[in-house]
Amino acid sequence: MQFEFAGTLAVPDGRYLARSDSGQQVLVVETGGAPPPPRRRRRRPKDSEAATDPAPLPLSRVTAVRAEEPFEETGEADAWLEEALASEDSIDAVVAEGLALLNLAVHAHAVASADPLGVELRADRAATVRIGHGSGKEVASGRFSSAREVDVRAGASARRRQDEELRPQERVAAVLGGRERLDACETLLLRARTDLDADRHREAALQLRIALEALLVELDGALADPDHERDMGELNERRKQAGEAANAALQGQLPVEDERNVAELTELAERVLRRRRVLRG
Repeated sequence: MQFEFAGTLAVPDGRYLARSDSGQQVLVVETGGAPPPPRRRRRRPKDSEAATDPAPLPLSRVTAVRAEEPFEETGEADAWLEEALASEDSIDAVVAEGLALLNLAVHAHAVASADPLGVELRADRAATVRIGHGSGKEVASGRFSSAREVDVRAGASARRRQDEELRPQERVAAVLGGRERLDACETLLLRARTDLDADRHREAALQLRIALEALLVELDGALADPDHERDMGELNERRKQAGEAANAALQGQLPVEDERNVAELTELAERVLRRRRVLRG
């Protein structure tokens, strides 16, 4: 998998070896047209015209390489590539695997550098996405013997439908205009979802406990709607499960039942928030 993003990434250029239960992978990060490193002292401000064209951006190229079980011959690699491109589901699976490795590096860098604003990446934000194969020397430098560009934006229909349903631009205008505020549970639940999607189940459990407590207070009586009341009642009844999962997370790896409860409660809480936004218009 290869992604190209406009601008620079927080993860420095280089080659990173990743080991996990599923095998070895290599992450190659390289930036073209990167600006020079910052000076020790800030430059003095200079005159600038308001109508100047935007400055060209550097391009960050990230290649996620499967380093386990190399193909014996080019024909095998070509067959794998055709299979990977055979359907939207197979493309999404390969893209998700590569993106997971990249976001693991982004998350590790944010924690290592104590950067609270480290943001994980989405495939549909990439300028170009490729799937391909090559020799060890080629892929180690972000090159391929054979590759195809794939359109991941076309496969993001679910996210587009959600954007259309929730009309985020209208809410941004309302928040900036002081007509609406963001609830704490919304931010906390986003963090839980990010951890859950990245398979950080312990972190997700800990985030969910406080997100759920905030939601039960902030959205109590928010809608005169039977479905809202039913979902809020279920969340209140199952809040003990969220607490038990968080306690288990403090001890180490979550049991499978706790992982399932965290996923279900997160989805239920997200449904409550989504319904409120849709019904309020």
